[in-house]
Amino acid sequence: MFKTLLKQVKQYKWVAIATPVCMLLEVLMETMIPFLMASIIDNGVNKGDMSHIVKVGILMIGTALIGLLGGLLGGCFGAKASTGFARNLREAMYNHIQTFSFANIDKFSTAGLITRMTTDVNSLQMSFQMCLRMAMRAPASMICALVMAFSINAKLSMIYLVAVAFLGVVLFFLIRKGSGLFRAAFPKYDELNASVQENVSAIRVVKAFVREEEETKKFKNASNNIYKVFSKAEKYMILNGPLMQLTVYTCIILISWFGAKMIVGSELTTGQLMSLLAYCMNILMNLMMLSMLFIMLSMSLASAERVSEVLNETSSLQNPENPIMEVKDGSIVFKNVDFGYNTTSEKPVLRDINLEIKAGETIGIMGGTGTGKTSLINLISRLYDVTEGEVLVGGYNVKEYDMEALREQVAVVLQKNVLFSGTIYENLRWGNSEATDEECKHACKLACADEFIERFTDKYDTYIEQGGTNVSGGQKQRLCIARALLKKPKVLILDDSTSAVDTATDAKIRKAFREDLPGITKLIIAQRISSIQDADRIIVMEDGEINGFGTHEELLETNAIYREVYESQTGGSGDFDEKEAD
Repeated sequence: MFKTLLKQVKQYKWVAIATPVCMLLEVLMETMIPFLMASIIDNGVNKGDMSHIVKVGILMIGTALIGLLGGLLGGCFGAKASTGFARNLREAMYNHIQTFSFANIDKFSTAGLITRMTTDVNSLQMSFQMCLRMAMRAPASMICALVMAFSINAKLSMIYLVAVAFLGVVLFFLIRKGSGLFRAAFPKYDELNASVQENVSAIRVVKAFVREEEETKKFKNASNNIYKVFSKAEKYMILNGPLMQLTVYTCIILISWFGAKMIVGSELTTGQLMSLLAYCMNILMNLMMLSMLFIMLSMSLASAERVSEVLNETSSLQNPENPIMEVKDGSIVFKNVDFGYNTTSEKPVLRDINLEIKAGETIGIMGGTGTGKTSLINLISRLYDVTEGEVLVGGYNVKEYDMEALREQVAVVLQKNVLFSGTIYENLRWGNSEATDEECKHACKLACADEFIERFTDKYDTYIEQGGTNVSGGQKQRLCIARALLKKPKVLILDDSTSAVDTATDAKIRKAFREDLPGITKLIIAQRISSIQDADRIIVMEDGEINGFGTHEELLETNAIYREVYESQTGGSGDFDEKEAD
């Protein structure tokens, strides 16, 4: 886990190394100051030697300035290293997520990934900065102070060892109790982010159903869960401060008491006692810093595990060693295919699928909800891998292709249409970044999107809000179809992508596809018979299996499911838009 995270230090490793070095310089200078102060008191003030006071005083000023410089440089280097580390972590996570298959993405929630890239990374950034500065400074300062204290008076310095041992036991207990609670707290942020994400992205639905109060309650519950866990953890952690203060003041009293007796007995000088008191504060304050570091680390340990989990996740889909870079044609073959999202489930989503589709054919796919239609087409562009059997595109198994090359030639308009913030032109060019204005307009004409685009004031430069909230569902679908057409694919898959389009427009789109895209293999998932009845052949899905495969006329005669759906939609007399489809 730590090896995975430390790889992201990368170009900041030199400033990361320089930070503790500078902190060590500051510690050494700080350690010298009480020693010099003792010399001023014993050899300068007590003996009335002004020249000694001046010399040692100048040396103290120089020492303090060098220590200040070390501290400033350590702070600057530490900030640069930690913020750079956080930046690299976010970039690494984001880039790694892009390589995930749908199966990998299904493992992590969207809200969970957002939390890991924000809250968890921020926690790691703070811990990394504290480690660079305090992990070197605090132990080094404690050790130097202890060495100097023992060199002055070993008997009195034993008080420090007892105090350090006592605080070490207390700290171990507090961290043990608190770390488990902190580990439970960070996943609660996922719930909070999920609540915010759902509410903001679906704000129109929330307002339409007057669910503001319920959504507010959901947010309050998620926020309150975080509050409860952190409150419980902090109840243990707040004990750290008072116990530290108690130990510090106890040490000061004991050293002062026994030190005064030793001065009277001529076993200790006044300057040495002052130095011991200064070292007392130094040792215990650094122990307090060390305890805060351990607390911070215990808090960030859960974040480290969550971030490492994403970075160490291996994509379930990998390119072969020598991948095929070109798809010859749009022919598709399914051979004895079984598929399940969960390999341990008893019943696969798809069972014994055998299909042979010729290049350029138009294939309709219909079936009830949950019959496996979307799962079937997801295998063609290798968004998932089959459990058994094989899928061939252009005569080769999809596993033999370079995934990017395959997906460039298999354009999918998914069931859930997504547009991004930007102009219509910018959204269209997601399909082909090099597409000319004329190519964009032609694709929109085929998708019947030009009809409404021309009515906009800014036409193709009209700005689309995030998620396409300023266009209707049907308009969004047509823009997504046009975007897919710009890829000029060999296989075009429409996953219920005209469900929000009126039947007359749907008929125009089908007619345009038939006349202008003869060489492209088209797979159209639809619930309306009118959307697929003029396809070359139609697949009828039922419970993860192919129940029927043939032309519209053949299925009407031989397939009960297809005939029943047709009669329920048309009353047996045909659909009202049949004329427009011709």
